[in-house]
Amino acid sequence: MQADDSLENVVYETELEIRNSDGLHMRPAMRFVDIANRFDSDITVSNGETNVDGKSIMQVTMLAATFGTKLRIKAEGPDARDAVDALRELVEDKHFDEPTPKQ
Repeated sequence: MQADDSLENVVYETELEIRNSDGLHMRPAMRFVDIANRFDSDITVSNGETNVDGKSIMQVTMLAATFGTKLRIKAEGPDARDAVDALRELVEDKHFDEPTPKQ
């Protein structure tokens, strides 16, 4: 994780891995967008090939992120760190409240 603090604009980003069995299908994508929209910061998500607006359900589903996909989340604005932390918790800790593969 990296942070760049300036007087008004904060940029914070991290890389996450999709770990729920079915990946970022419509239901988890909607949860992601709902959380992203709680923050004032601009949020972008990238799968390494495509960059999308993390507050747009149509764009987030275009990532076609399956189990194991790594996503880079970048937030820019006054609550950037809080936004990234909340999204990281949803994706990596809660796994969108969906099952993870049996080990």
